Amino acid sequence: MNASAPTSADKFDTARANEYAQQSRIALAGYDACHDLAACMLAASLGQSRSAKVLVVGAGGTAQEIIAMGALEPGWTFTAVDPSAPMLEAATQQLQANDLLHRTQVHLGQVEDLPEDESFDAATLIGVLHHLPGDAAKQQILRAVQARLKPGAPLIVAGNHYAYASQPLLLEAWAQRWRQQGASAQEVQAKLGKILQGADPPHSEAAVQQLLDDTGFGQATRFFSSLFWGAWLTCKRD
Repeated sequence: MNASAPTSADKFDTARANEYAQQSRIALAGYDACHDLAACMLAASLGQSRSAKVLVVGAGGTAQEIIAMGALEPGWTFTAVDPSAPMLEAATQQLQANDLLHRTQVHLGQVEDLPEDESFDAATLIGVLHHLPGDAAKQQILRAVQARLKPGAPLIVAGNHYAYASQPLLLEAWAQRWRQQGASAQEVQAKLGKILQGADPPHSEAAVQQLLDDTGFGQATRFFSSLFWGAWLTCKRD
């Protein structure tokens, strides 16, 4: 669940990969619920009791979206893409532990590296967009995903939105979340500094929708929210 551009992937080194499972569940209250609901939304969109090929972009770290989907839908198979080797290794270990590696093709690299003629029934892009600097990079990855989806195929997009400094109450609540989980005042300040300097989220839910409009997707339905985080289901326009 990390960025898909080389400059962003550099942030996800071995040290960050090793702490990702714990840290992500603190930073995002409802981490597991979001992934569980993403699986439910895709199942509702595709229909139950069918096979499906699902593209999972930014799968590194916990591989939680694959774990959730794989448990719900035994007929689905997955292609997991991530540009960070340590994060992808961590995900591979989780897939093996959950007996899902045999249903998953693991790809180190970018979405653009996948064959253009390979088509998927659905895709997920969770925790990626806010790590990509500027709209052009965000549009690039969305277009690469769109090009590899079948007409009408659903896409889950999830990640932080809002300019952080524009939401001081949410930012303070986010800091309190870390304190709630045992972080010291110094650690909380370090976390705040990192989020303010290390990410470039879309600045509103409307900005997320505009990115989708510009890259060949339809109206999005939001199904999860947690402080700065939102999750939506949209579909490729025919």
